[in-house]
Amino acid sequence: MSSSTTTLVRQSWAGLRAMLVLTVLLGLLYPALVWGIGQVVARDQAGGSLVRVGGSVVGSSLLGQQWVGDEWFHGRPSASDYAGDTSGGTNLSGSALTDEVAKRARAAGLDASAARTLPPDALTASASGLDPDVSPAYALSQVERVASARGLDPARVRELVVGHSAGRQLGFLGEPRVDVLDLNLALARQS
Repeated sequence: MSSSTTTLVRQSWAGLRAMLVLTVLLGLLYPALVWGIGQVVARDQAGGSLVRVGGSVVGSSLLGQQWVGDEWFHGRPSASDYAGDTSGGTNLSGSALTDEVAKRARAAGLDASAARTLPPDALTASASGLDPDVSPAYALSQVERVASARGLDPARVRELVVGHSAGRQLGFLGEPRVDVLDLNLALARQS
């Protein structure tokens, strides 16, 4: 064998060994380490923040879902029909976004003047299309409808909204919010 062939074989074996070592380290050990740390430090979040009622999974506190019927608080519209595998905003231009908001208002049985009185999150989708939260203003705007459909006192339903409202994270990040799943589960316990 010539020296150039020997060098090529040696370099090939060195490259193959490096690939195998890196595959084991970065393809097996590192993901297992990150998974293990996630299970110890943040088990609930690592598992998808699943919400269970009576042992059955009813949703995730991290993902919005569709609520149908007047007896439920509704979340933000979804740009992805609440499908987590197609999460993402619409990136609509100004006129296309205006048309989409008008279409959502018509679907909700609202005329243009009534739609203008609603909080923005009532007719616009979030960037992910899966936002689990709504603004307290949007939740409060739904109190009369939900109370009427359930035969509950509107003041009691309003108390539920206020009780399930969360402020800004760390006092300055984000906006005040209400987790729709959590609120609807509390509402179901009331009825």
